[in-house]
Amino acid sequence: MPLKVGDSAPDFELEAVEGERQVKVKLSDFRGKRHVVVTFHPLDWTPT
Repeated sequence: MPLKVGDSAPDFELEAVEGERQVKVKLSDFRGKRHVVVTFHPLDWTPT
């Protein structure tokens, strides 16, 4: 089911880099603490 304007984003987890270490970050880690902007960059860091 697609999201509509104003819907909460479903929780997800992804790998991120903090300094030199890889960490897993969940969207729910930030719920109620701060505003979050989610963007997608297909093919980022690729030679296309």
